[in-house]
Amino acid sequence: MSYKDTKVDARQLNALALAYMGDAVYDQHIRHYLIATGRVRPHLLHRSATSFVSAYAQAAVMHALLDSGMLMEGEEAVARRGRNAKSGTVPKNTDQNTYRYSTAFEALLGYLYFLGEAERLEQIIGYAIETLERSEEDE
Repeated sequence: MSYKDTKVDARQLNALALAYMGDAVYDQHIRHYLIATGRVRPHLLHRSATSFVSAYAQAAVMHALLDSGMLMEGEEAVARRGRNAKSGTVPKNTDQNTYRYSTAFEALLGYLYFLGEAERLEQIIGYAIETLERSEEDE
């Protein structure tokens, strides 16, 4: 039996566990995207990845998702759980509000991953990439 055969009930997981998985899923998708778009030099990869996976970038995407009305009711509920989760620590490079919204984004991705909603996960990550690429062009 493979570890992937073990079912995980996404609805029963706490928001921080969802965010833990969502962080890994998002990071992998961003790395794939960067390499696929020709950004293969190590320093450029790291700098480019940071512009997508930073707490600030993830919080901006979460705000954009909420403002767009793109999320379904259940997805919004998971995002709220992620936003309201108490982790006990905040990274030194961000403020509490930014960290909470980035955790909301990661929890949403973890939730979709554990539900097996690959198409919806791709849609949300694609939206994140487009949003962040567009905001980078505007600067």
